[in-house]
Amino acid sequence: MIEKKKNNLLIVDDLPKNIQILGRLLASADRNIAYALNGEDALRLLSENQFDLILLDIMMPGLNGFEVCEAIKQNPQTAEIPIIFLTARSEIDSIIKGFEVGAQDYITKPFNASELSARVKTQLELVNQRKQLIDLNHNLENKVAERTVQLEQANRQLANLEKAKSEFLGIISHELRTPLNGIIGITQLLSMTSIDPEQKEYLQFLSDASKRLMRFSEIALLITSLQAKNQKVDLFHVSVKNMAEMAIDEMRNVIEEKDLQVVIEETQPGLMINVDSELIQKSLAILIENAAYHLAAKGKIVIRTRVEDQFVYIDVCDNGKGFAPELLEQLNQFVLQDNIVAKEGLGLSLAAVKLILEAHSGSVAVSNNQDGGACVSLIFLMTF
Repeated sequence: MIEKKKNNLLIVDDLPKNIQILGRLLASADRNIAYALNGEDALRLLSENQFDLILLDIMMPGLNGFEVCEAIKQNPQTAEIPIIFLTARSEIDSIIKGFEVGAQDYITKPFNASELSARVKTQLELVNQRKQLIDLNHNLENKVAERTVQLEQANRQLANLEKAKSEFLGIISHELRTPLNGIIGITQLLSMTSIDPEQKEYLQFLSDASKRLMRFSEIALLITSLQAKNQKVDLFHVSVKNMAEMAIDEMRNVIEEKDLQVVIEETQPGLMINVDSELIQKSLAILIENAAYHLAAKGKIVIRTRVEDQFVYIDVCDNGKGFAPELLEQLNQFVLQDNIVAKEGLGLSLAAVKLILEAHSGSVAVSNNQDGGACVSLIFLMTF
């Protein structure tokens, strides 16, 4: 329970009798009452103490009530203290002048106990509410500052974890490459020796598994780098056709293994886009590899470029069986969601492509062709 603090009142009147009357009428367990017999003493008390309300007589020798009120309102330390004028006058000009110099209310003499009590109570309630609001804002600022420090600490910890994760995966990727390259090289040498067909089949399986594991480590490292924002996106105006040709060359072995046909179709020849060519080429290579993996021998892959409604599309389509309805729905949900957690069966490759496109403020779309086959589209906003 919050402890209620006492309110400090200052009564300023040159007649002790008036001060005694006001003191008796306003006395309360939750109030401290001080008094001054002139304006000079009142200002001195205000400089040494904190008051919540001032009852101020207008007609006094020396500084009158108006002059004292002006001095109070001009001092930033006391300007917010409400003032109730005490006056024997009921003339409208005196009341108006009191409000003009900064008073909040007035009471005429002789004092009416009920009126006096009500007006003082109203001003003190406003003062207490203002104090509560100030305390609330202060506490809120402290909470915000505390939470800000906690968030900064958490962000630093996350940054350190992301850095550690990236470095760890980089080490793992490097450590995997060395033995995998050795396995791939040995299988190639063994395949050229005199071995029976069954042994050749085993060697081919080992070679394919090693290459797939090598590819997996590359994609995992790429995803981690993009998520940790360590992958710098260097944007240049590059030819879409050239990137497609380089991606095809990168996947040449995969294409030749199944004797696939890969063609580039340009609806707008010479199309240029502002991208990181290495990352987009990597995306195209991933999509070509995925399409090749699901195609039968002698299948066909088409890389189509087009421009629609200020967007550049690079479609990688095949003439295979296409996506099953359930898988197509999962893929569409996946490319629209904010995170890159892949469901079982979707793999990491599409996640990598999605992150690469997001780094370019682009997007990915998946669909089935009307005449059969699957299609994955890379979508960019035209910048020129």
